[in-house]
Amino acid sequence: MSVTQQYLLDTYRAQRLGEAPPPPPGTHDWQTARELRGYRQFRAVVAERPARGRLRRALGRWLHPRARSAC
Repeated sequence: MSVTQQYLLDTYRAQRLGEAPPPPPGTHDWQTARELRGYRQFRAVVAERPARGRLRRALGRWLHPRARSAC
């Protein structure tokens, strides 16, 4: 069942029961993404890791590897 079909079924069921209809799919996507980012930053601080810039630093190491010495 697709998201749209489930939404229509839930809307129909809410209407039959006299309840408020559910929010349309995608309504709270940005809020969820912000909360997830905040949660990941919180977990980083609790684990004593840098909370910001970790992805950029990791991509920088991957894209611009430094030459290692041959000692």
